Amino acid sequence: MVKILSAKWILSSPEEKPLKNGCIVIEKDRIVDLGLKEEIISKYKNSEVIDLGNKILFPGLVNAHTHAPMSIFRGIAEDLPLMVWLKNYIFPIEAKLKEEWVYWGTKLSLIEMIKSGITMFCDMYLFEKEVIRAVEETGLKALVGEGIFDFPSPSYGPLERGFELIEELLKNFKNHPHIKIAVSPHTLYTCSPETVKKCIKLSEKYNAKMHIHLCETKEEIEEVKRKYGGRPVKILKELGGINENLIAVHCVKLEEKEIELMAKYKASIVHCPESNLKLGSGIAPLTEMLKVGIKVGLGTDGPASNNDLDMFSEMRTACLIQKGLKEDPTVIKAEDVLKMATFWGAGILGFSDTGKLLPGYKADLAFLDLSHYSLQPDYNPVALLVYSAKNGFVSDLMIDGNWVMRDYKILSIDEKEVIEKVKSIKKEILLLLS
Repeated sequence: MVKILSAKWILSSPEEKPLKNGCIVIEKDRIVDLGLKEEIISKYKNSEVIDLGNKILFPGLVNAHTHAPMSIFRGIAEDLPLMVWLKNYIFPIEAKLKEEWVYWGTKLSLIEMIKSGITMFCDMYLFEKEVIRAVEETGLKALVGEGIFDFPSPSYGPLERGFELIEELLKNFKNHPHIKIAVSPHTLYTCSPETVKKCIKLSEKYNAKMHIHLCETKEEIEEVKRKYGGRPVKILKELGGINENLIAVHCVKLEEKEIELMAKYKASIVHCPESNLKLGSGIAPLTEMLKVGIKVGLGTDGPASNNDLDMFSEMRTACLIQKGLKEDPTVIKAEDVLKMATFWGAGILGFSDTGKLLPGYKADLAFLDLSHYSLQPDYNPVALLVYSAKNGFVSDLMIDGNWVMRDYKILSIDEKEVIEKVKSIKKEILLLLS
């Protein structure tokens, strides 16, 4: 039995012209057809058409880098440089982190992501089994990685156990339809070259993605140079870590030759503009990355450093800061960042069969409700998505042909229960801080 979905506008891909009054046809978990409404109805005469009406149907967005459980730390330390924020506030409280906090923090973030049209995300944090549990219950897709540090983790304890845990996850989720596992050394200033080398070997052994923060701040670069005698990209290259499996996050401080090196070895980069701005880290050379052919994804970073998980806002910011920085409004287009937030992001995370609403792709999609005042008039659906849409404007969301949200109601999460649990966690955290 096929499902036929209809809407005023269909954005099948940033590379395709928006289709007005069209339909997509879904069989099981995949899109099998696309066309004008009257053509599709005529072709599939005995099938029910679900008409969503005055909406934009678009590919589900991909948040290519976040720390989902950190929603429980939103607002805990503000207006600080990254190193001060991390070392003086976040690391000390994370030393007392509980599994239960991670589970409910993830659930809170999943609510926000679903309402932002996100069907897939990439997570690096602690107690990732709890992140996986929340994701499986909710129905989203994710590339997840337990964060590796040289110092003991509240999750796995000593570093040796961390590597055992990663290998266990890599084996257990090898063929999972929604979950993929990344090897996730935190950074080159919290992981020694020896630790990073072990991560690279695990990545190679299982052909897994290696997800790492890289060249985020001047302080990071100076610390790595002082410890190991070179810039982070140089050290990572010498260790053999710059390759097709690398997902390098931030890359705010990349030099021209480093950008060329990343392109040469087909590494991927994830751009997190709002977090970089908020922490005063700077602005990544996005247009230079795109010029040399690097596949760039878009991420929000964690909800404690952004402070939200709104991918519409992230697309808008990514576009506007480059236009302003280069004093050229043509230097990057809405279609470019939508590509980063859909099928490029999906491909970077290892899900190459999603991110477009075309035959053969998975039915991972969302509907933007045009009844909101800031979405009228609808001359240009792509511009509306990138420059006008906001978190909360998505009415419906589907993953693998299954509804996750219908008419603004999330079907797989009890939102009230999550809010009450997070309120309780807040009280525990405040006691620890007092």
